[in-house]
Amino acid sequence: MSLAGRLRAGLRKTAERLAARLAAVTRAGRGGDGSGEDARATLAALEEVLIEADVGVAEAERIVARVRETREPAADPVEAVKREMLAALDRPPVPPAPAATPRVVLVVGVNGTGKTTTVGKLAHRWRLAGERPLICAADTFRAAAVPQLDAWAVRARVDVVKGGARADPAAVVFDALQAGRARGCSPVVVDTAGRLHTRGDLMAELGKIRRVAGRAVPGAPHDVLLVLDATVGRNGLVQARRFLETAGVTGIVLTKLDGTAKGGVAVAVAAELDLPIRFVGVGEGVDDLLPFSAADYVDALFAPGDLGDGRS
Repeated sequence: MSLAGRLRAGLRKTAERLAARLAAVTRAGRGGDGSGEDARATLAALEEVLIEADVGVAEAERIVARVRETREPAADPVEAVKREMLAALDRPPVPPAPAATPRVVLVVGVNGTGKTTTVGKLAHRWRLAGERPLICAADTFRAAAVPQLDAWAVRARVDVVKGGARADPAAVVFDALQAGRARGCSPVVVDTAGRLHTRGDLMAELGKIRRVAGRAVPGAPHDVLLVLDATVGRNGLVQARRFLETAGVTGIVLTKLDGTAKGGVAVAVAAELDLPIRFVGVGEGVDDLLPFSAADYVDALFAPGDLGDGRS
């Protein structure tokens, strides 16, 4: 199945819910007399649909306001909404990876978002792209973290550098970067301990990891990916803002999209955090982490059950 087809499959719950609500809106619109009042009612209903999909009140209002300003009277309001959602999600292209050896990618987030799973899937993706990734097990606090990462490393067919129980995470990162340089591995993908945004001591630890990485490899970390759980919806934005302040986040990984009917949260994430969504998780398989495409994402939200034969 193509990437676009897999994204549509992952977003099916959201798309089916949106389709039912949009059908009701368009039926109501066709039943009117075509007056300006009918158009206003249709757009108000569309705003409610966006809010239900977890786009967020402020962003839904902004999108609908833009549609009111720019839509031609005969134009399809749903197509106009799609256009504005695409504009909200669109971000400048990600700059090329730095030439540093090794490239250092820090993966951060709270417990339960799928952070360790994401590390394994990223390593798999980059290995298939011809790189030589190395995983760093810098989560030394959660008992199951290292065995879980070992299992993912086997699936991804990459090596892991790890320390002992309760080892200093920054020291583990330093050792991993030294190993990466010696073995000619890049990128080094660092799995950090999940932490609550309210725990100042744990957030400060991220700062220490960044400083140690920067001393070991100039400019490191070169990428800091924040993993957010789509099933949590907009509640995850509160956590995200603190990570932005502390960890120097450069991009978002939005996981578990296949498990929610509120996939519109991606629009809220991009708009409110002003960061690119780099990858989305749509399943448990090693290949189920997809590079984010704003155009494919918006199409998938409005394509319920239209999976075709996987070639589209």
